[in-house]
Amino acid sequence: MKKLKSSYEDLQNNIRALKTPAIEVWENKYPDRDYTVHLTTAECTCICPKTGLPDFVTVNVTYGPGKWCVELKSFKIYLVAFRNVGIFHEHIVNKILDDFVAACAPRRAKVEGLVSPRGGITTTVVAEYRKKTR
Repeated sequence: MKKLKSSYEDLQNNIRALKTPAIEVWENKYPDRDYTVHLTTAECTCICPKTGLPDFVTVNVTYGPGKWCVELKSFKIYLVAFRNVGIFHEHIVNKILDDFVAACAPRRAKVEGLVSPRGGITTTVVAEYRKKTR
């Protein structure tokens, strides 16, 4: 089967190195307590790397803070940066998880991306991180 190539596809080669705005953090005054934070936004968009059409993504983040908590305005600015990026659904969710973990070093984190239906198919991608213990 011949693979079709789009003009956005080569962008997937360096997706891990994609430059995005910094996710800011603030110091958690309860780092000794195991608790959970849920973040949800339906305001994330990106571009389908095959068609160039917009994809609309509801992003759910669930994390257990360690020393740092995520500052919400900076996280929203971070997500808006994907608006004109050609990126596969699987890649955007994993990129968000990588950048989120790098920013706040949580005990655990889960990013779920629910992509609005296109062609009758709804996509849900889930990526998880758990801090390794010795």
